[in-house]
Amino acid sequence: MDNLNIFDYMRNTKMEKESPLAARMRPKTLDEVVGQEHVIGKDKLLYRAILADKLSSIIFYGPPGTGKTTLAKVIANTTSATFTQINATVAGKKDMEEVVEKAKQEQGMYGRRTILFIDEIHRFNKGQQDYLLPFVEDGTIILIGATTENPYFEVNGALLSRSIIFELKPLSRENVETLIDKAVYDREKGMGAYDAVMDEDAREFLADLSGGDARHALNAVELGIMTTPRSQDGKIHFTLAVAQECIQKRVMRYDKNGDNHYDVISAFIKSMRGSDPDAAVYYLARMLSAGEDVKFIARRIMICASEDVGNADPQALNVAVSASLAAERIGMPEAQIILAHAATYVACAPKSNAACNSIFAAMQEVERTGNLPIPTHLQDAHYKGAAKLGHGTGYKYAHDYPNHYVEQQYLPYELNGKEFYSPTGNGYEVKIKEHMAKLKREAAGEQKKKGTTLE
Repeated sequence: MDNLNIFDYMRNTKMEKESPLAARMRPKTLDEVVGQEHVIGKDKLLYRAILADKLSSIIFYGPPGTGKTTLAKVIANTTSATFTQINATVAGKKDMEEVVEKAKQEQGMYGRRTILFIDEIHRFNKGQQDYLLPFVEDGTIILIGATTENPYFEVNGALLSRSIIFELKPLSRENVETLIDKAVYDREKGMGAYDAVMDEDAREFLADLSGGDARHALNAVELGIMTTPRSQDGKIHFTLAVAQECIQKRVMRYDKNGDNHYDVISAFIKSMRGSDPDAAVYYLARMLSAGEDVKFIARRIMICASEDVGNADPQALNVAVSASLAAERIGMPEAQIILAHAATYVACAPKSNAACNSIFAAMQEVERTGNLPIPTHLQDAHYKGAAKLGHGTGYKYAHDYPNHYVEQQYLPYELNGKEFYSPTGNGYEVKIKEHMAKLKREAAGEQKKKGTTLE
């Protein structure tokens, strides 16, 4: 080893020792990886592809601290290809051009492939992502993208079609506990040289509150060991009290502009629709704890009150609208009570999507048949000359008839007999259904007596 290489080795070794614990603990081989068995298990495609050095372009998608960068580093240590890494938060097109140019040289001169790892790939705009397409397509580079956002929302479809997507899950509690033990007692990569002892309840507490984020748990371990004085026995005792100081609040998996935002609000709405007030208020708490805008939550409750409750309980929309106004005027923290009031009311209300289905069906009919002529007796007759056109002629004023109801042609004649709104047998819609049936039944009886026909 020449002097330059010795200097580089010493510098890299020093930097590695001074790196944060989470970086030092990062595995270098497949066998060292903890968790993500559904992706990296020995019988899985990715495991076999890495060992065989036959990777195609891939995208790792998952929350922070689940191993996206870790797996990319393992691939870097395993493959014979040239490995290059950039971060989309700071890199631009010029950086990618340099990578592509070097990749072409490696391929042309040495027949060596280039793997380009792009962290936070969702930060690239459409133009930057499009730039990569031809080089991914012709094999100049093998792309490994990492993103915390749903790639189907944030990555170009053309790039997705050329990549295999692997979704990484939050680590299990057992996985995090395994990593914590390694961090505390491993003398080579971990904090073993500090001679610390972690209590079982402290380890369980950290694993539980880390929310499946290995990095968060390891940062807490490092902080606790580095700041806790030694006891009389010469050891650092990592107790539950120390753990509580180092990780005071559970990590919230929630990005108000990201994928988890849509997952939580989706679960909230589906819980109200499914008449589960306990689940609804739980997801409400998740959103409020993460700082979600109360106006956004209130809007979703109002929509659910019409879409999923509708006329089965006409009061649901009134409650939701009132809650929205009250929550906006009062603000947090009291607004959480008002939102819980509305969410649990909507969740417990009888359900009907008949009103929702009616407008969708009507919109489809309008799309299909266009602007059909309105029956002349329904047309406006309040202007000079309308009578000459026959507008309004023959219109029957409903209040002049028994029950304030009379049968006549309201829909365009081409849609005669078409039904859009069909009340269900739930809640107040039972009364609506009975009322409409009674009106039509009694009107038909009156017509039969008079021998009249539908006009």
